[in-house]
Amino acid sequence: MLNEALRLIRVYHDLRQTEMADQLGISKSYLSEIEKGSKKPTLDLVEKYSNRFGIPASSIMFFSENIDNTRAYEKAKGVVAQKIIKLMQYLAEKSDHAHADQS
Repeated sequence: MLNEALRLIRVYHDLRQTEMADQLGISKSYLSEIEKGSKKPTLDLVEKYSNRFGIPASSIMFFSENIDNTRAYEKAKGVVAQKIIKLMQYLAEKSDHAHADQS
């Protein structure tokens, strides 16, 4: 399930495969094969995700091992919900500042 975890991390950060591949220094086709599960990601690639998103590699591995685990999924859903709320607050604040600057 590591392939699915890496795909979900990319999607969560609203990145297209091309953008993600560029940021990781790999080809889009290689990233596509990894996300489909036809190729296994290397530890080096997991480390690149870790560095890019500030997520410990161990957390990425834990997430991948527990994608199908309902209890872990529910816990992760709560964490994601908190991050979404923070993101929405940030965007609202940014929008308020932009509107204030235009006035």
